[in-house]
Amino acid sequence: MVTIRIIPCLDMDKGVVVKGRSFLDLRVVGDPVELAKRYEDEAADEIAVLDISASPEGREFSLEALKRIAKEISIPILAGGGVRSIGDADKLFRAGADKVSVNTYAVKRPELIREISSKYGSQSTVVAIDAKRVGSRYRVYIGGGKVETDLDPFSWASKAVDLGAGEILLTSIDADGSRSGYDLELIRGVSSSVDVPVIASGGAGSPEDMAMAIRAGASAVLAASIFHYEIYRIYDVKRYLAGKGFQVRI
Repeated sequence: MVTIRIIPCLDMDKGVVVKGRSFLDLRVVGDPVELAKRYEDEAADEIAVLDISASPEGREFSLEALKRIAKEISIPILAGGGVRSIGDADKLFRAGADKVSVNTYAVKRPELIREISSKYGSQSTVVAIDAKRVGSRYRVYIGGGKVETDLDPFSWASKAVDLGAGEILLTSIDADGSRSGYDLELIRGVSSSVDVPVIASGGAGSPEDMAMAIRAGASAVLAASIFHYEIYRIYDVKRYLAGKGFQVRI
């Protein structure tokens, strides 16, 4: 049985943690180091640190917060945002990231996935996919969820894995920040298209939402607002999942 990972997410903008809904209406949550330390104490398996304004603003990942976080915690860090080249990835790994995610520039230049995977291994190479319903279909969005592409998330996930991605970070733009549950259809479709772990993101409102995402095929569940606002604590979620028969690290 796969050990399910619980991953709190720190969406970063100008050095502070923010949270919005469907990638809009961002509000300041707090200091990234304080939140990261709290989540490690609560038994988080990893922490995602995403510079969400890097790609839309055409700049590199803001490294200072990542360096500060890496000095204070020992659990793995997944970092992403604005990674355009192997050189950008190098900077994130040197700043303390254990995994690097690519999104916008992986779509623009897919060979970037292979370059990172060849140097750091597939286990450290994550492709983030932001997806949204357009009519009866799903479409991949880039540029912080602002730019629609002609890609569907299922075939794009499969191609990303063929290029060397060892994990898919899958976010439903529609569900993001809603606390109304993950997009299970999206998770099922992507999970059945790849043979690597899928991190479900967007819509977590309760431990049962997480259980449903895992049943749909996710190997890990990412959440932000329910942890930031202390609606649930990570160890409470893990106890709930363990009680439902899932294997978690407690």
